[in-house]
Amino acid sequence: MSQAPQLNKEPNILGKFASVVGLLSIALFFAGWIYRWSYFYFFQLEVTNLDFPAQSFLFVPLQIFLGDGKTILRTVFAFLLVVIAIQLTLWLIRIITEAFVNTFNQFLLTRVIPATQRKRSWFAKQLNSLATFSSLQLRSVEFLRSLVNEIVIVSWVLIVIFWLARVQGLADARRDAGQNSTLPVVTLITPEDKFALGRKLDDVFADPALKGYRIIGDRGLFDELRGMEDNDTTNPNQPRIWRILLERGGWIYLFQALPPNAKPNERPLVLAVQEGDKGHILIRSPEVSQTKPNL
Repeated sequence: MSQAPQLNKEPNILGKFASVVGLLSIALFFAGWIYRWSYFYFFQLEVTNLDFPAQSFLFVPLQIFLGDGKTILRTVFAFLLVVIAIQLTLWLIRIITEAFVNTFNQFLLTRVIPATQRKRSWFAKQLNSLATFSSLQLRSVEFLRSLVNEIVIVSWVLIVIFWLARVQGLADARRDAGQNSTLPVVTLITPEDKFALGRKLDDVFADPALKGYRIIGDRGLFDELRGMEDNDTTNPNQPRIWRILLERGGWIYLFQALPPNAKPNERPLVLAVQEGDKGHILIRSPEVSQTKPNL
């Protein structure tokens, strides 16, 4: 008799590769979202209101894990700790589970089973049946064990990704808010009746008229910015430099960079300017101009 052809037991490499790519994409998206959330939270902006395209979150994490040598070492060290933490957690779960099962079995053998054997009611029989159910049968449920292992692994990986993305996001935000910012210096020129802040090009000492404007909220924040809308680097200890944070959804977000002696918990004031139909001029520059303004 001819033998039946054996089924091809070669692993489905393409399926496994697609599964790995899917999990990696989810992890990168999660890391990118946490990074941007922590970055813009430093500037008091909510990332869900900035309308970023979803695919952009997949490229942001590259600088979280591979930004420079220090970042790579931190990533490697963090994931080594993850491996150790996963092993310890699974070991503790096994020890606790075995201790619970042994205690439960001892309680059944010494208390429940003798008590039910003395009674002949239907409830006692059912309780006796439950009590004599072997714990080995519970341990044989590999699905539950595998599910617990996967939950532990995924939880620890997400915790580390969250920590790495949040730390890097806050670090980059503090850098960009200070004197070593990678964000461009900005010059924004708008029509005179656009908003109540800003210096006049022909007379920088004249404040814009406030007639026709209304205010709700903290008047002190407005007064703090009024008269400080232009750059001033004459005092190196307290330079005033305006930078552009973001252009998104018809809004331009500007902020005044923090001074060199800023406190660790100090945050810059962010000015949101709505783009209008009258047009504006927006000039970007990596550095502050060295020319003196004509007064």
